[in-house]
Amino acid sequence: MTPGTVITFYSYKGGVGRSFTLANVAVLLARWGYRVLTVDWDLEAPGLHHYFGPVMSEAPEGGVIDLAEDFLAGAEGPRPHAVRLDVEGNTLALLAAGRDDGSYTERMQRIDWEDLYERGFAEFLERCREQWTEDYDFVLIDSRTGISDIAGICTAHLPDRLAVLFTANEQNLKDIVDVVRRADIARDRMPYDRPRHLVLPILSRLDTKMEYQRAEQWRRRCAEVVAPLFRNWLVKSVQEDLMLRHLTIPYVSYWSFGEQLSVLEEVVPSADQVSFALETVAAVIAQQFDRTDLLADNRDAYVAAARDRRHEFDLDLLVSSPRSALGAATELVRELRALGVQVGQSLSGDPVFLDQNPEVAEHLCLVVDHNLSRWQTTEAERFLRHTIGPDSSRRQLFCVLTQRTHPQDLPGFLRNFQYIRLEPGTGPAQVARRLHDLVTGTASNGSDPDKDALLGAVSALRNVPAEVPYPRRLAFVEQTVRGMAEALDDGDLALLQDLSVDLDLLNKVRTGGALVAVPDGLRAQIENLLARIDLRINATTN
Repeated sequence: MTPGTVITFYSYKGGVGRSFTLANVAVLLARWGYRVLTVDWDLEAPGLHHYFGPVMSEAPEGGVIDLAEDFLAGAEGPRPHAVRLDVEGNTLALLAAGRDDGSYTERMQRIDWEDLYERGFAEFLERCREQWTEDYDFVLIDSRTGISDIAGICTAHLPDRLAVLFTANEQNLKDIVDVVRRADIARDRMPYDRPRHLVLPILSRLDTKMEYQRAEQWRRRCAEVVAPLFRNWLVKSVQEDLMLRHLTIPYVSYWSFGEQLSVLEEVVPSADQVSFALETVAAVIAQQFDRTDLLADNRDAYVAAARDRRHEFDLDLLVSSPRSALGAATELVRELRALGVQVGQSLSGDPVFLDQNPEVAEHLCLVVDHNLSRWQTTEAERFLRHTIGPDSSRRQLFCVLTQRTHPQDLPGFLRNFQYIRLEPGTGPAQVARRLHDLVTGTASNGSDPDKDALLGAVSALRNVPAEVPYPRRLAFVEQTVRGMAEALDDGDLALLQDLSVDLDLLNKVRTGGALVAVPDGLRAQIENLLARIDLRINATTN
């Protein structure tokens, strides 16, 4: 099993809604089926337990400060201080700052973090981290603000990634990029294999309702300042300003009172509600900061893809047909069930089906007779709004065409989808077998060319030597790696495969003369690209 990801939520200044954002994102990820641990490392002003109070199974008897005491007592790893949170039956837990009683402040102030590190606390934390990432898909850490020993643990030592929150003022913007730079420098000095941070900038508490023009000016200003934080993960075709719009959490006065979980009340939020933005942030985290070009094209589909990665569907396939093709569709459904496919039937013209949850089935099959009916058009559009696309998501849409249906008569948005003919020579049994193979992934006994291209790229990247024969060859390697990253961005796997072959040749050629070391910057690019390809392979496999 792939180890979980540790993400620290950090803000240079207080009052930006950091804990609110973390708590709500944690609930969303858990609702989508991910296993989530939240850790309150803001020891001087702990607050996560207030947000989770209504859903807490029991009051925490221990927490982060107890980890320090466990270490001093000789513990080899973390003891079970986390408490379960009851959110819709999903795996969500809180490791609080500590037991909330009169002794907390004194116990917290007694901790000397520098002394702990001198005694080997870093290795103990590594064991904690290993345990957490084995038990959870995401570990979300709420960090103290500013620059301190605690903030260093949360931003340099523990996380794989950072979510940096800020508001639209110079105090917040002044040092935000520099704080990340210092965290990277601190990580480089540690004896642990950590790649350079991927950083998610989140513009918080922006009020666009009262002062829209000023809000837009400040948003553009913020995008300019934080642009460097996007460079090692944002798809090049996507502008930083557009991405920051997706990562902007609006100010809504209702949620400024008390500690509340908005996503429990706004289950299906509209675009102007705070939970809509929180869903987008959670989706970027769930997608491991990947596929941002698809987020720019279709936010709803991007969020749905993040949700669907762990979504369990009631049915494998929903077959939709007009009344004129009811007999053929009913026979098709019967044949599919005989093959073991969990299948349901939707009859065009029945408004009940249009009111159903579009997530009832993983795949949709449209039986088209002459023309696509208005009802089927609605069904297809609703399905596609919750699906990235035919090549980018495990969810698929199929068209079964009757004898009197011509592919050129299909609406434009369906012409690129694969279709199957339902003709006298190809009856429902044969069509059912074909759909069964497509749905279950058994349509071909050969290899998957897309996965082969990705695996070839992984092999070539991992074989880049530590030294190359001369500077010009190093320039060729850098150019090829950059081209592979752009090909992955564009979804051009054929080009990715060609460039992988080129890189293999560059790796194997040996000549005499002085050798040139591959610089750390190129190594970081290679590691980042490998991580992205691994995610794509895992998504395809899943």
